Amino acid sequence: MSIRIAIAEDNSFLLKAILEKLSFYPDLEVKFHALNGQEFLEKLEQDSNIQVILMDIEMPKMTGIETVAQVSQKYPQIKTIMLTVFDDDENIFRSIQAGANGYFLKEVDPPTLYQGIQDILDGGAAMTPSIALKALKLLRNPPSFEEPKEELSLTKRETEILEQIAKGLNYNQIGENLFISPKTVRKHIENIYQKLQVHSKLEAVQKAVKNRIIEG
Repeated sequence: MSIRIAIAEDNSFLLKAILEKLSFYPDLEVKFHALNGQEFLEKLEQDSNIQVILMDIEMPKMTGIETVAQVSQKYPQIKTIMLTVFDDDENIFRSIQAGANGYFLKEVDPPTLYQGIQDILDGGAAMTPSIALKALKLLRNPPSFEEPKEELSLTKRETEILEQIAKGLNYNQIGENLFISPKTVRKHIENIYQKLQVHSKLEAVQKAVKNRIIEG
């Protein structure tokens, strides 16, 4: 019985390396791969008959950590291993918080990766000893990672628009209230999404409230 795998990786060279590692094991079947978190979730929607996900962290449009958080809410039966070049505390901590079942660096050798896949399917966790040690330290003494404040400065106009969004107003209503066209409102909202690194109005409002840009 083959193990069904999906991969999220935006670098084609590294994707090829991962596929090569998996190719040693005929019982591993890669169902699909995607170049970013958003595309990955769309593909998963079409085929969620997956057992294990190998997830990159740094990807355009949606990071691996954001993607894992959504996967673990929507498809709790699917196991996820982060496969990344980052072994810093913040990425490990946020990945585990988001629901990842394992965390390997990209240089992991094929037998270790294969064993990790088996381990998480058996209900265990998949980590190299050095990552596991870091994870233990983080759990004993959870750090507080501050959101980078400098990125979250919105213009007065953007803040006004976000406040109106928080009240549930649409583009046309916001345009009328602020005497600008709905097209201009849309452009401002695109800028807000980019600055706050979010993908929806709800996320934008939540992040703005959390960072005290607007009142909750």
